[in-house]
Amino acid sequence: MMSNAAARGARDKLLQMASPFRMLLFALQRAQHVFNRLWRPLTIGVRAIVIDAENRVFLVRHSYLPGWHLPGGGVEPGETVRAALERELAEEGNIELTGEPSLLCVYFNNYASERDHVLIYIVRDFRQTAPRERDWEIVETGFFPADALPEQSARATRARIAEALEGGRTADIW
Repeated sequence: MMSNAAARGARDKLLQMASPFRMLLFALQRAQHVFNRLWRPLTIGVRAIVIDAENRVFLVRHSYLPGWHLPGGGVEPGETVRAALERELAEEGNIELTGEPSLLCVYFNNYASERDHVLIYIVRDFRQTAPRERDWEIVETGFFPADALPEQSARATRARIAEALEGGRTADIW
């Protein structure tokens, strides 16, 4: 039986085979968007600005996308927006809601398709059951001060955090 350290080492080596593996994951993601465009009239996603007691924001770094992003993902057929938010937070950050999230805005995400909308929630009442382990999808997570986000944070991530924390008008476009 492989030890935990050996398993982590093997997983890290797999993730370091970055180029072909990441290209495949990116191609699969784009194929899903093409499928959605042809067979789904509208796609809806959820993301969360999770803010801890120290006013830090939780971000994730995916294996198939450059940069740091807000946790979240697509709402599956038959799934409520709330259920999708809870599922994505659990999957990407081991985060459980302990209170009601508040809706910041609904954004039109024309990067993904002409039919994609993203609901952004602010989450302040939560607990993280354990630090998120690195795997094939999520290679890194962390809580960061809003004024010291990782340099590679996505433009939209920075914009949504600023809108949430500084108030004022939110953008309509992702």
